[in-house]
Amino acid sequence: MPKVGVVLSGCGVFDGAEIHEAVLTLYFLQKNGAETICMAPDIDQLHVVDHLKGEVAEGEKRNVLTEAARICRGDIRNLADVKVSDFDALIFPGGFGTAKNLTDFAVKGADCGINPEVLRIVRETVMAKKPLGAICIAPVVAAKALAGTGIKTSVTIGNDEGTAEAVETFGVAHVNCSAKDFVADEKNKIVSSPAYMLGQSIPEVAEGIEKTVKKLLAMI
Repeated sequence: MPKVGVVLSGCGVFDGAEIHEAVLTLYFLQKNGAETICMAPDIDQLHVVDHLKGEVAEGEKRNVLTEAARICRGDIRNLADVKVSDFDALIFPGGFGTAKNLTDFAVKGADCGINPEVLRIVRETVMAKKPLGAICIAPVVAAKALAGTGIKTSVTIGNDEGTAEAVETFGVAHVNCSAKDFVADEKNKIVSSPAYMLGQSIPEVAEGIEKTVKKLLAMI
């Protein structure tokens, strides 16, 4: 049974992991015979968003690891304690947490930094020639992590021109793609899908994520 690491960035589309994407990723991985290992960095969120009002909850603080534990029923590991030898493939669901907590892309765009543990795990995965998946906005994380490594790859975030241009400043090619499909770099074993960057419904997003997961597992 292959083991697949799932990196979460909190809980909730506006300040953490996108819950539909995260659950669909876990579902399709397990449905297709994989064991899932959830992980998240033990850090504070950039901020907390009231998802009912769509506004920042001033003065409130939450922890990325603690919040991500909600999605996987508490079965989660601190990313700092995870080694590349612990899994056969790695995948990142999306949500603004990837651009606010795993990186600060949401604030700084192409000039963003990246969490050091996220940087480590992405680079170690690719260097070990293990498959890497990225959903929704998460390809930005992969692209930033691989910047300066000389690794030539391609990803998709859908068709948003601004985000695509930012991805390409990291030295990664962008390919337009629908929410129901995926883009795969066979050589470097990197696969990505737009999900809610373009998708308007759970069934639409699910189709792309299922294809992405199956491709990821086929690359192991």
